[in-house]
Order: sequence, then C-alpha cells, then structure tokens
Amino acid sequence: MKIDLTETTASKVNKALVQGRRTIGTPAIGMVLTLVIVTDEENAYDALKAANEASREHPSRTLVVIKRVSRSPRDRAKARLDAEVRVGADAGTGETVVLRLYGEAINHAQSVVLPLLLPDAPVVVWWPVNAPVDAARDPLGALAQRRVTDMYTAENPLRELAERAEAYSPGDTDLSWTRVTPWRSMLAAALDQLPCKVSEVEVEGEEFNPSVELLAMWLADRLNVPVRRLLSAGPGLTAVRMETDCGPVALDRADGSLATLAMQGQPDRNVALKRRDTAELLAEELRRLDPDDTYASTLKYGVDRLGEPERAQTPLAARAAESADEPVTSAADAAEATDSAEAKSGTKAKAPAKKSASKKATSKADSKADSE
Repeated sequence: MKIDLTETTASKVNKALVQGRRTIGTPAIGMVLTLVIVTDEENAYDALKAANEASREHPSRTLVVIKRVSRSPRDRAKARLDAEVRVGADAGTGETVVLRLYGEAINHAQSVVLPLLLPDAPVVVWWPVNAPVDAARDPLGALAQRRVTDMYTAENPLRELAERAEAYSPGDTDLSWTRVTPWRSMLAAALDQLPCKVSEVEVEGEEFNPSVELLAMWLADRLNVPVRRLLSAGPGLTAVRMETDCGPVALDRADGSLATLAMQGQPDRNVALKRRDTAELLAEELRRLDPDDTYASTLKYGVDRLGEPERAQTPLAARAAESADEPVTSAADAAEATDSAEAKSGTKAKAPAKKSASKKATSKADSKADSE
C-alpha cells in the first residue's frame, strides 16, 4: 500500500509507517539495516527499483532523499517536506519512504532522515549519481557505517579516482570496484594453479571506465609488476593477459557475458563472466559492513603510476604487420618510392630521344652547307 503525505514532518512519516504495517498485518519490524538513497528525480526510479530487488536478500528500510530545487526565491526560502510511504508488495521485502525536500529543508536533510532510521541497525548511504568527493564528511554520509558511490557516472572518472584516494575514509566503497569482483576471483584462482612468477600484465577495456583502472591498480599493487592498459571498444573490461615464467595466462571476454581462460599446458575453458546489473552490485555491497582494506590499498596506489592507456591493435592490423615482407614504414613512403622510380625511368627514356633530335639537326646543317 501507499500513503501520500504533503507538507509533512518526520514524526507523521513514522506514524504512517506504523499504520501501514498494521493495515497489512505485519506489525513487527524485520529489517536488518537502513538504506539511504540520495539522488535526483531523474534517477530515482532506477535507484529505487535496484534497491527493491536487493531487499530480497537484505530486508531493509529504504529512505529515498530527493532534493527538489525551487525556482523562485520565495520558494527557496520556505522549507517543505513531501513524503510517500510504501509498505507491503509496493516496497519489496521491506519498507520504503520517498522524501522530497524543498527550500531550506535541502540543507538539513540529515535532520529529516535521522528520526526515520531503524534503531540499533546499521546505516548505508548510496549515491547513484552526483556523489560528494568526501562522502564521510557529508551530513548524510556521517550517519552511515558504509558509503557507496559510483564513479562510472562521473564526468571525469580518472580525476574522480584521484580525488577519492585523497578523501578516502574507512567504510567508503564504489560500485566500479564491485564490478571487478568476478575478475579478481577468476584471476586469483588461475594464479593459484600455477606456481609461477608474473612479470608483466595487460588490462584491456573501454575508455573512461574506472573499473579498468581499478583492476589494473589492484594487479599492480598486489603483484608489484608493470601493468599496461589497452583501450578497446568494450563492453566494459574485455581482457587481462599476464606473462609468467610458466607461460602466458589470458582471460578474454569479448561479448560481455562469456569469457575464455587460456593457460599454458591446459585446454582453454569457457567461464561465465557476465556483466551484472545495479541490483546485484548493491546486494554484494550490503553483505559486508566493515571497511574494505583491499579497496583502500588499491585506491591509494594511484592511477598516475600506471601511465597513459594505449590503443589496442586490431586483429586486421596485426595480421597485416605479420605478413609484411619489407619494412615499409607507411603507405606514403611506399607511394613516394614508386613515384621516384617512375621519374627515374622516364628520365632515362627521354634521353635517347633528345640525342636523336640533335643528330637530325646536325645532318640538316651539313647538307645545307654542301649545297651552298
């Protein structure tokens, strides 16, 4: 069921939650945490849908904070709170409260959220878009044990990575890091089968994807080897190749769902490595509420230490380079060489013609002198 409240208060919202639970016949509270989603009107629907799907694994009270910017100065000076309470089938396996803040209430969102938190339950704050650089110092982030962001939605992910490293606090995490969990598990399992030392690594993926950078930083930090980044058309991460003293190890995923693991001395194996949706990523992050030390170490490694990414060579260009017999540097050089050869041959062909013409002129002059 849904209960709409206009120009309300946090106290009235709490009363509506109790009324809704009694109406549907579940007066007991069975939630394990409070999930606070801070978003805008444009992304609220997708974020709430992902949270409802994740609530099947983690029953929670979901508070959606939407900051509505007023147009006129008079409306911006007036504080107002509208709420929509959802319980039962409309809220997944938990409770949902959509809070729309206007005017001065936008600057005091923590005062609206604090009375609605579940008592003695952990708090997780998630910013699907427009996350603050220092989430721990944000008024809403200060209420939480875990703070979830998503650098994939940032305007400049590389700059965002550097800023997150400087402002990191225990409890911070990012969905771009969660996306590489299957890759990290698969690569770690592959290296456990080979008692070999890794000498060089290549990470290939689409441009402006922070997950590519984070995976490369994790490999460089853990293996202490140089890591090259190659740009591809995607989707997402496409390949990781490692050179070891036992032979190459490659994990290629070209279609975003099925990957091929190739190891020296073993047959190639197909492994499921599909791209996960936001609900699965959020559910994974809600499984742990302690600080992620591995993410902190990877983030502080620094994206600047990796160097600039390079363009991956296409298979067609690679075959052309291998089949070339002569070391021609470019098509322009080949054309120039052909032109110079033709010019030389033309000069040699014209020289005898000039010589025969001079002989004719000399013979005419001699015959004229004889007749005189």
